[in-house]
Amino acid sequence: MKVTLTAAKKAKPDFSKLGFGKYFTDHMLVMDYKDGAWQEPEIIPYDAFEMPPSTCVLHYGQGIFEGLKAYKNKEGQITLFRPYDNFKRMNNSARRLCMPELDGDLVVECLKELLRIDAEWIPTEPGTSLYIRPTMIAMDAFLGVHPAHSYRFFIILSPVGSYYANGLKPTKIMVEEELVRAPIGGTGEAKCMGNYACSLLAGARANQKGYDQVLWLDSNEHKYVEEVGSMNMFFVIDGVVKTPALVGSILPGITRDSVIEVCKKDGIPVEECRISLDEVMAANNEGRLNEAFGSGTAAVISPVGILYAHGKDMVINNNEMGKITSYLYDKITGIQYGRLPDEFGWIVKV
Repeated sequence: MKVTLTAAKKAKPDFSKLGFGKYFTDHMLVMDYKDGAWQEPEIIPYDAFEMPPSTCVLHYGQGIFEGLKAYKNKEGQITLFRPYDNFKRMNNSARRLCMPELDGDLVVECLKELLRIDAEWIPTEPGTSLYIRPTMIAMDAFLGVHPAHSYRFFIILSPVGSYYANGLKPTKIMVEEELVRAPIGGTGEAKCMGNYACSLLAGARANQKGYDQVLWLDSNEHKYVEEVGSMNMFFVIDGVVKTPALVGSILPGITRDSVIEVCKKDGIPVEECRISLDEVMAANNEGRLNEAFGSGTAAVISPVGILYAHGKDMVINNNEMGKITSYLYDKITGIQYGRLPDEFGWIVKV
C-alpha cells in the first residue's frame, strides 16, 4: 500500500461542538478498479477528485456506500465496531448494482492504517466518535445505461457528535403515506445512492411540518411499517421488542442486528415480523405500545416520542426514553466505547 502524507495538516475543530459530517480528516484511502482487477490501495491527503462531466456515476447513480465508526477506549486503544460486517454488506450492495466486490480483510487492514495515521482526529468527548464512510463509484466516462468497467473505492473520515441535534431527546417521526422508498425486488436492501435521493422529498415535507424523519410503509399496500430514512425501526408492544422483517425492501442494519442479538442474549423478548401501521396504532390506543426507537450507525439508538399518522400525533411513552431503549443504548454504546465487556466478538482493535 502506498502512503503519501499531507504536507500541511488542517486545524482541528472543537470536538465538543462537532455536529455530524461537517469536518474531514487529513487523509483518505483510495483504490481503483480497472482492467478487471483492483489496483494497489493508496493513502493520500484528503482532496477533491477530478472527473469529466460524462462520468457515469453522475448520470446513472451506480454508487454504493457504507457507514461505521471508530472509537478510542479508556486506554487510548483505537477500536472498530463490526467492520467486517460492513464490508460484507457492501459486497451485497455491489452485487446488486453490478459492481466489483472487495476483499474485506484487505480493506479492513487498509482502514486500520488510515486510522493510525489520522488517530489524533478521533474525538473522546462523551457521545463522539470518528465516522467512517467507505464509498464505491462508477468511473467510466460514457453516456449509456450499462455497468461501468472502471470504479473507484475510497474511504473518508469525519469526527462526529450526535446525529440528531437534540441528542437522546425523543425524535418526532412522520409516517409517509403517499410516497414510497423501495419495493420488494428493488434496491431497498442495498446501501446505494439512489435510495437516499428518492427519500429527500418526503424528508423535506416532514421537516417543514416539524418532524425529524420519515417512517416508510411498504410500496405494495401502504400497510406495513418498513424503516426510517436513517434508521431501522423497533416497537415495544406488550413488552416484546418487534422490528420489521427483512423482506427485501429494508436495509439489513448492523446496529439492528446488534439490538436483536443483545435482546436474545439478555432475555428480552424480540421478534422480526411484518408489522402493520394499524397494529401500531391499535397498540397505542390500547396502552400496549410501550416504547419505540430507531437503530443505525449514525444515531446508534434513538428513542421515538411522537409518531404522526392518519392526521394525528401518537405520543409514545409520554414522549420519554423508555427503559428497554435506554438499556439497549447503554449496552451497545458501552461495548463500542469499551465501558462494557464485548460478549459478542464485535470489537476489532486497531
